[in-house]
This record gives sequence, C-alpha cells and structure tokens, in this order.
Amino acid sequence: MSEPSAPKIEFPCPDYPIKVVGVASDDYDTVIVDIVRVHAPECDLERMRVQESSNGRFRSITLYIVATSPEQLQQMHRDLMAHPQVKMVI
Repeated sequence: MSEPSAPKIEFPCPDYPIKVVGVASDDYDTVIVDIVRVHAPECDLERMRVQESSNGRFRSITLYIVATSPEQLQQMHRDLMAHPQVKMVI
C-alpha cells in the first residue's frame, strides 16, 4: 500500500496559513512575525490570530502569507524551528 502524497500547492499561493506554537513570552509575537517577514514580507498582520493555552504557558500564532515556492516554505520552517521558544510549525 502506498503512502498518500501531500496535497499539491500551486505557487504563488495566496492566503497560505502558517501556525507556530511555542513558549509564551512578552516578545513571542514580535519574534515570530520578524522571522516570518524575512521570508514573506507581505505577511497580513490584520488577520493574525493568537491563542493562549489554558495554563498560559504556550501560545499559537496563525499568520497568512503568499507562499512563493517550496524553498521559501522550507527555509521559513527551518528558521522558525531554530528559535528556542518555537515547539511546532504547522
């Protein structure tokens, strides 16, 4: 039985969601936005969604970008995961 293939993305892909989960801090939102903007300067902050965990220890941020290539997404994922506060990128 073959594994299901990942859905195909046509580039450029407007409204591509990036969700980042990490350890909450006063500067967490700024740090994440700064990393994402290196790869997607047009990131739409008006649509940014922030959600705290029930105990306030973790925070998830969802941002919408224009995905331009698989390389852009891979580099962004690598840079986000390299930050010590980031636990997961979806």
